Amino acid sequence: MTRQILKTENIILNQKSETKEKAIERVGNMLLQSGYITPHYIEGMKKREEEFTTYIGSGIAIPHAVNEYKQEILETGLVMVQYPHGVEFGKNKIAYLVIGIAGKRDEHLGLLTKIALTVQDPKNVEHLRYAKTPQEILEVIEEGGQ
Repeated sequence: MTRQILKTENIILNQKSETKEKAIERVGNMLLQSGYITPHYIEGMKKREEEFTTYIGSGIAIPHAVNEYKQEILETGLVMVQYPHGVEFGKNKIAYLVIGIAGKRDEHLGLLTKIALTVQDPKNVEHLRYAKTPQEILEVIEEGGQ
């Protein structure tokens, strides 16, 4: 796939801590502004979080919608917000990176696999948590997913 799914302009660094609801709204609105989803998809993201946390461990949460909202996805895309001081996604579940995802078919799975491989290494998580540029985040994911 030649189209880039995570673009530097869709990465926000050094965001102040906020509630998980606000963090989900933030990444949902970023997906919306980038033309990846309709406004209804954000409702599905909130529903997913109510049913089951999108915190995956290692300081990462990946909010996405429940399946019945898949038709609200216009194009595959990812957005990322870095929270150096974290967002609480439940007891002892602090996310330093919140990655909003809208995936048509299976187009996003390669990037999610790279992210999962990257965050297995605590040094990479630390690097992502304190990265100073969006390009640095992309490089850590690219190198960590090898």
